Amino acid sequence: MALPSEVGLRVLLCPLGSNVLVRTACCSVGIALPVYSTFKAIETKDQAEQQRWLLYWAAYGSFSIAEVFSDKILSWVPLYYHVKFAFLVWLQLPSSNGAKHLYTSLLRPFFLRHQARLDQAVDFIYGQMSKFISSHQGDLQFARVLFMKVLAAASGVVKGVVPHGQRQASPAIEDPAKQTQDSESEKDE
Repeated sequence: MALPSEVGLRVLLCPLGSNVLVRTACCSVGIALPVYSTFKAIETKDQAEQQRWLLYWAAYGSFSIAEVFSDKILSWVPLYYHVKFAFLVWLQLPSSNGAKHLYTSLLRPFFLRHQARLDQAVDFIYGQMSKFISSHQGDLQFARVLFMKVLAAASGVVKGVVPHGQRQASPAIEDPAKQTQDSESEKDE
């Protein structure tokens, strides 16, 4: 009889099964765990851990950019998400130092070779973003106010608070016995 952890691992790694589990595992291993580990490295002010996770994020970001363009094709390759999962684990493992290896052998030489052009592109993009934001300041402020109102309304719905000026929902789908009790109590008042 298999242990529950073995069953979970079998389901995760089953190549004939759905990719939903292994994709979720990729997100958990590729993003959630590193975010928390980065937080801990920053809070403890451990320079070695900060550098390790900075290298990881550089490698992960580069991988994500490449994946944006190739994911629709590569996702059809059998076991693609399993290989991606293994790659993300390899990037993080201290014993393999995968992120540092990828950075020093591929990313750093690429960025050094193309640094001037990349700096121009980044400056151009920041300039365009600044122009866009300054020319659409009113629209952005409106969107912010609208978003805050929607967020407040959603928070109220979750907490059970009825926004000012709105009626409570009709009790049409409540238990008939409760409706009868409510109507009798209204008559008494």
